[in-house]
Amino acid sequence: MSQQIDAKNPAVGIQLSVGLSALGADAIQMQQALTQTENTLSLSSDFIAEKKVWVGTCSVDLIDSVSDSLKAIETRNLRFALTALQRIEAELRAYTAQFDSKRLAIIIGTSTSGIADNEPELQRHFQGDQTLQVLQKKQEMDSLAKALQHYLAWEGVAYTISTACSSSAKAFAAGQRLINAGLADAVLVGGVDTLCKLTLNGFDSLESLSNGVCQPCGQQRDGINIGEAAALFLLSKQTAPVMLMSAGESMDAWHISAPHPEGLGAAKAMQTALDLAQLKAQEIGYLNLHGTATPQNDAMEIKAVQQIFQDYAVPLSSTKHKTGHCLGAAGAIEAMICTQILRDQAWLPLHQTTVLDAELDTQNFVDNAQLTHKISYVMSNSFAFGGSNISLIFGTELP
Repeated sequence: MSQQIDAKNPAVGIQLSVGLSALGADAIQMQQALTQTENTLSLSSDFIAEKKVWVGTCSVDLIDSVSDSLKAIETRNLRFALTALQRIEAELRAYTAQFDSKRLAIIIGTSTSGIADNEPELQRHFQGDQTLQVLQKKQEMDSLAKALQHYLAWEGVAYTISTACSSSAKAFAAGQRLINAGLADAVLVGGVDTLCKLTLNGFDSLESLSNGVCQPCGQQRDGINIGEAAALFLLSKQTAPVMLMSAGESMDAWHISAPHPEGLGAAKAMQTALDLAQLKAQEIGYLNLHGTATPQNDAMEIKAVQQIFQDYAVPLSSTKHKTGHCLGAAGAIEAMICTQILRDQAWLPLHQTTVLDAELDTQNFVDNAQLTHKISYVMSNSFAFGGSNISLIFGTELP
């Protein structure tokens, strides 16, 4: 029987979760993908003209269509979200039946929304077809949360967060705040982002895409791979086998697209998360790096790690060489990885296996997937354009 968490502790229970990505659709597929060296990304020529790029594609069959009431905003992004939701829908409806529908909230992170579905129409429009009507609602950022609210017939707060790569991690923080403020009894949080030409070409124009499979902290790292994911979590104040302990946020606003070179904002986010969870750095059993494989991001993140974990060689790795960078859904799919680690207590995700940058190879990168001892807490980092930083801590017990 679940119990209420002490009011003095900000932790909230993760009652249900689901994650779909290039890692697969269930816990077994996820573990296999993250503990073996086989490539999970795919080479595609669908996104950038005359160029093939590596992407993290989710191969799960999506639902064919949505209900008539959602047709006006139907997109692959929405069908991706509903495909994930339906995997936990029965349990979710059973659990939330105890609460007033006005006390059930939804906070979702995304960066693409339904842009991909409007891209063909926009292309034809710019080629001279003036008869087309581009449906703006499909790509409005709030459409996803509102659609899920309509689907579930919930009546509480529902909104979308779009802060680039920190979007869905911030959804966790916002959901935790709603519960602790007494504004909701349960909150569906997470992130959904789908592959589209806009983001691939945008990162290509920034010269940020890798020519191969990305190499976080690698000597020859040259950029990111883009991926897609849908990951959803139901939070409540009741305890659960795995809990969201805390969320530490910061905003360094150093540059529109580059992080602070010394990792000051990243370090502040990690330390704030530790302080809010009432934990010491030595209690973190694994750290999931933001680890994009861009030269600047990896260098600053390791500097931040050295500041926070200066007396403790925390096991760490990036998982983006397996998922791709899932943008607005990155924080959520990496939260799924972290929570599954705590549930299984048997494995850690391998870091990529190419030669590491000698200046960064001072850390305890995971090179053996087998977990030989119990861990109680894990941390996950998400750092976005504009210096929007967040670190989440998940745990199996209250401190």
